[in-house]
Amino acid sequence: MEKVLVIGACGQLGSELTIELGKLHGDENVVASDITKPNAAIRKFKFEQLDIMNVTQLNAVIENHQITQVYHLAAILSAKGEENPQWAWNLNMTGLLNVLEAAKTYKLNKIYWPSSIAVFGPTTPRTNTPQDTVMDPNTVYGISKLAGERWCEYYFEKYGVDVRSLRYPGLIGYKSLPGGGTTDYAVDIYHKALNGEPFECFLSKDTYLPMMYMSDAIKATIDLMEAPQEQIKVRSSYNVSAISFTPEQIVKSIQKEIPEFSATYNPDFRQAIADSWPDSIDDSVARNDWGWQPAYDLDKMTRTILEGLPELLESFQKV
Repeated sequence: MEKVLVIGACGQLGSELTIELGKLHGDENVVASDITKPNAAIRKFKFEQLDIMNVTQLNAVIENHQITQVYHLAAILSAKGEENPQWAWNLNMTGLLNVLEAAKTYKLNKIYWPSSIAVFGPTTPRTNTPQDTVMDPNTVYGISKLAGERWCEYYFEKYGVDVRSLRYPGLIGYKSLPGGGTTDYAVDIYHKALNGEPFECFLSKDTYLPMMYMSDAIKATIDLMEAPQEQIKVRSSYNVSAISFTPEQIVKSIQKEIPEFSATYNPDFRQAIADSWPDSIDDSVARNDWGWQPAYDLDKMTRTILEGLPELLESFQKV
């Protein structure tokens, strides 16, 4: 029986992934951890308050719970990282290396670590960005993710650590608050629409970016981790893709459900970050190696969020 540790379980991705891992492995076999106290979504799981920079703490959690798999999600995202680059680099790199060392020491079965389209940069091909291409990130987040990819492959090649990774596009979910990423406008916008408020976007209306609904991101993550080892042929990180759209296109999608919704555009420092990223991603390697296939397009995602968000907000108010 696998014993799974999720680091960063209170985050936007971690909250939903932890629940799905509970369904897969049994709630009793999943340990949630974060530097903060547990949120409502994960209170039913065993919880450890964990600072990933503290090796002694990490090792104690692994030993005490006899952990066999780790999903290491804790990181400083793109926009937050630019506000404090050294802090972001230290946390993103040291955290990953602590987990990789623990995997080697305790001979853990599998490690999951997310990369990002932030590894690409201004001279990367923007359309259908291939799996192997020029990577010249110009944010500390992207630099740390590119370095992390190299470390993951290194630990696999040198020490046999079964570490697996996806280059996420912008992730859109509604079951927890966003965490400071450049694509977070596509989460906030639904809250404004349901509140009957206009939305001011920090990107220009025609900024085309790869995106993915959270359910697809969870599916991709679990599909990758459950695939037989011989099918995992990329040990840096796999491109994955689902949908690409602009802020103007997501507004029009919302207006199909809420015609009176409106938005204005006031680009800030995050525009330069977005401009360095691709328009669309070629994920044919992931599709061929382990059968990746997304389920959501823009309009299906919009309908799902607008239907589910009011009930979720109401439940939060009762807690």
